[in-house]
Amino acid sequence: MIRSWENLGLTRPRRTESKYRLYSAEDVKLLKRARFLRKVRGLNAPAIVELLRREGRTRPAADGNAGAIGTHLRQLRAKRRLSLAQVARAVGISVGFLSALERSQMSGSVGTLRKLARFYKTNILDFFDATGVSSRQVQPQQRKVLEAGPGVRMELLAWGNTVMEPHLFRVAPEASSGDSYAHAGEEFLYVLRGALTITLEDEEYRLKAGDSFYFESATPHYWKNPGRAETLVLWVNTPPTF
Repeated sequence: MIRSWENLGLTRPRRTESKYRLYSAEDVKLLKRARFLRKVRGLNAPAIVELLRREGRTRPAADGNAGAIGTHLRQLRAKRRLSLAQVARAVGISVGFLSALERSQMSGSVGTLRKLARFYKTNILDFFDATGVSSRQVQPQQRKVLEAGPGVRMELLAWGNTVMEPHLFRVAPEASSGDSYAHAGEEFLYVLRGALTITLEDEEYRLKAGDSFYFESATPHYWKNPGRAETLVLWVNTPPTF
């Protein structure tokens, strides 16, 4: 469970050279609060992280990615001289939530980010700040990272003038795309670890490690990790319209 909370960004312990985790007193206090919310209030991991973020108990991600997205969303809106209410109404979210996104106090789900990207006539790739061109070889520490709502971490594996958009999705237990979404193109995914359910319109498919899946992106799709462990998925979109 602690590893699950760590994957969600609840704690970020330091590591020794031999990779042992070192927790501070603040980390322990936060984990005790999370344990209370799980055992007494029955909240799942993504809900715990979201509540603690609202309470101001969690720290922003070290890579500053959430801040970059918030600033970018605010710039897109200001460039079009639109109010928070106009954008929120068009996308179907609350004014307060959009304001929190722009101020980097909350992170949007994949479904919400996709709706915002479609409204601004861009794509989620633009939120990665994937400027320039990646080299042929991209090492793990060089990947572009996007936190897409509680429990969903997207790592871009190549960028630039490409015809494919390859990601590594890390999906925490019970985390999901948030909403169903659709866009132009086609998608291929391969489950490296864990389990994933994906719903195309009204048909649900259950995938496990080793399974692959291919579909047209124009079909509304929703996905979720139904298991108790983190799910890793190699996910490829073509062309880069996601």
